[in-house]
Amino acid sequence: MKVSAFDFHLPEESIALRPASPRDSAKLLRVSGQGEFSDHIVSDLPSLLRKGDVLVLNETKVLRAALRATRPARAHGGGGDVTVDVNLHTALSENEWRAFVRPAKRLRDGDEVHFSDSLSATVFGKQDGGDVGLRFNLSGTELSSSIEAIGQPPLPPYIARKRTVDAQDIEDYQTVYADGKAASVAAPTAGLHFTPEVFKALEAKSVQIERLMLHVGAGTFLPVKADDTDEHHMHSEWYQIAPETAARINTAKGEGRRIIAVGTTALRALESSAVNGRVKNLTADTQIFITPGSQFYIIDGLMTNFHLPKSTLFMLVSALAGLDTMQDAYAHAIKTGYRFYSYGDSSLLWAAEK
Repeated sequence: MKVSAFDFHLPEESIALRPASPRDSAKLLRVSGQGEFSDHIVSDLPSLLRKGDVLVLNETKVLRAALRATRPARAHGGGGDVTVDVNLHTALSENEWRAFVRPAKRLRDGDEVHFSDSLSATVFGKQDGGDVGLRFNLSGTELSSSIEAIGQPPLPPYIARKRTVDAQDIEDYQTVYADGKAASVAAPTAGLHFTPEVFKALEAKSVQIERLMLHVGAGTFLPVKADDTDEHHMHSEWYQIAPETAARINTAKGEGRRIIAVGTTALRALESSAVNGRVKNLTADTQIFITPGSQFYIIDGLMTNFHLPKSTLFMLVSALAGLDTMQDAYAHAIKTGYRFYSYGDSSLLWAAEK
């Protein structure tokens, strides 16, 4: 399909720079399988679900992957120290990452950059687009701890360009149920709306909660530069689903209960895991690219934020609910004051009825 089919006009004032407070006061647009809309807030979610529905969360934890470093003045070539902004995006080994760096033109392979008195890295494998390799002097948990101590939340570039990242973002840009080692370089933003109160109400409604892990990569922010979807190269992300989680989801599917992914990352993991309509592939790197015409084998619905025009994520929701329906839904959202992107409002989408 032509990427232009997924375009729409988004006013600047529709883009959220801060989340709703409290989290579950964000607006929620329900889109039915027949393409009908209704307006709610996230705390209404339990009333929009049925007893026995299964919500699947991505419990990945966001690393404070936005760093600042200094490249010392070179002995030959003039100029003084240079400050560079670094956003880690892909872990290569226990002590190596790839990162987006600005201004990358001030770095060469072999340069050493200093993040703190104890943390430094050597530049290698510089590529176009400000993408460089960093080989750190620390590794494993020691490196992770050092990054967490000095880093900032890796807010999307459109927010970072408009305001300074601050202490509030450390709490806001993390789900309340994040677990394990911090490894994602972007938040699974649909989950940012959940609160203990929402979970309590879901439990009272007998909605089943399941968790998986997909480490979100910075590729989620990269624009689609191709003119046709067939020409786009999808980024890769690692996911893991516990065997007992897969068994419970498969049981629910067999009983005809609905599976709802919380966020496109949870959806990507579930659909990547599918073999003959069941969750089977439990650990893998996925490059799944979902566009209209794609078939959904596991999920029946999706809770997700509002996405960028011409993005792979808008293509995904259009595949689920229908392109015309999603164009109409987004036009309604813009007209009625919904807020877009990572800190924006939410939607509950049901698969289009055939």
